[in-house]
Amino acid sequence: MKGVIMVNAKKEFLEEVKSKDVLCAKITIGRDYYNCLRCYILRSGYSETEINQFLQLLDFEYDNGYGNQELYGHIWYKNGTWSERSEYDGSEWWEHKSCPPVPEECSQLQNDSKEETCTE
Repeated sequence: MKGVIMVNAKKEFLEEVKSKDVLCAKITIGRDYYNCLRCYILRSGYSETEINQFLQLLDFEYDNGYGNQELYGHIWYKNGTWSERSEYDGSEWWEHKSCPPVPEECSQLQNDSKEETCTE
């Protein structure tokens, strides 16, 4: 069947977090992140038993190919970064993100706000 790419959610999760210190996670299956059919939550302060149970729940195959997105979610890390599910035309992946550095002009300790002209 063209366009079907079966992927194991547990293996994909473990590949994404392999060198990161996980704080907590929420992964859902459904029409979108908020209207889920099934929801898998790993709470902060989890025990080894809880992470193993979470991973057992994620041990299923899903269609990661083009079409409708199937998995949604976020993984939060102890260093303040996170991974979130991204998709394009139904093709899905985890994307690791962090806050961009604050530009120097925004980090000055000054009380005067000003308008600047942008030039290319």
